[in-house]
Amino acid sequence: MQNIEDTRKDLLARIEASDSPRDLLKGPELKQLFDVIKTLAPEERGAYGKQVNELRIALESAISDRESGVEDKAVEPIDVTAPWDVNASNIGLLPTQQGTQHPLTLELENVINIFTRMGFDAIESRQIDDDDHMFGTLNFPENHPARDGYDTFRTEEGFIPPAHTSTMQHRILKAGKAQLEAGGQIAAVSYGRVFRNEDVDATHEHTFYQCEGVFVSRDATLGQMLGTLRDFFETYYGQKLKIKTQPAYFPFVEPGLEFAIERPAALGGKDGEWLEMLGCGMIHPNVLQAADIDPAKYRGFAWGGGIERLVMLKYGIEDLRHFESGKLQFLRKFL
Repeated sequence: MQNIEDTRKDLLARIEASDSPRDLLKGPELKQLFDVIKTLAPEERGAYGKQVNELRIALESAISDRESGVEDKAVEPIDVTAPWDVNASNIGLLPTQQGTQHPLTLELENVINIFTRMGFDAIESRQIDDDDHMFGTLNFPENHPARDGYDTFRTEEGFIPPAHTSTMQHRILKAGKAQLEAGGQIAAVSYGRVFRNEDVDATHEHTFYQCEGVFVSRDATLGQMLGTLRDFFETYYGQKLKIKTQPAYFPFVEPGLEFAIERPAALGGKDGEWLEMLGCGMIHPNVLQAADIDPAKYRGFAWGGGIERLVMLKYGIEDLRHFESGKLQFLRKFL
């Protein structure tokens, strides 16, 4: 019982001091206390287990109070005249002499920079588009679930806030056709915000960022695509990576693949822990034909993935909602 009381005092003190108090519930201290139960005599287990459960409830209550306090502080008026000091507990606005960028903006610029140095043009995606560019020219069947309202937003006029940056693919192919026929190639990435009818939780948001890549030439291959993607991820994470693929279905590619990397040890990974990073594949002949590109002469590959997933892995961010929370406590970590 003394162990329980000592753990209570220790964890309650750490909850008050922690920026992520809920993580303490996943620590070894509580698990060790619960593990003791199976070593006790039957007549001792009931009283001991009751004490451990009461401790867990007390910790959850303290964490809720702590989180409520953080939220209350977050809505307090900010003294805009206060000096800015990153080490101070009560500080004013971020420095305004040069301004600061949101971490997603910084990382998106990094992603674009890597691809442009690889020879890809960068094109910003649209914030509103039509059904033809969202679905029709990308080989989506008329009855595909993505066309339904429970998955994709639509305005009263029938326009669509794009659910993927693939909405730019047809335009990229059309614009590059002349260059392709002159013996060149099409190589471009499109990037921007996308919108989906999602329930918001730690791993899902209704608004997030994507980057899509398109490459077309006379002899494009899956090998070239895998080499391109490996190059990108190794450059972005700054280390060598193992990769693997598995079959997947996407209407605009054939064959379609899911591309995964083995989670780097430097980012907390263990051997055999794979992370799916994006969807990819060879561009479907119907998509090339829709852009008046002869699939008998030309081949291409495409891929698309979320920016938030890249950043969460890179910085060990556990909750997607932090990006849109507007909390200075989170944003200051990227200064």
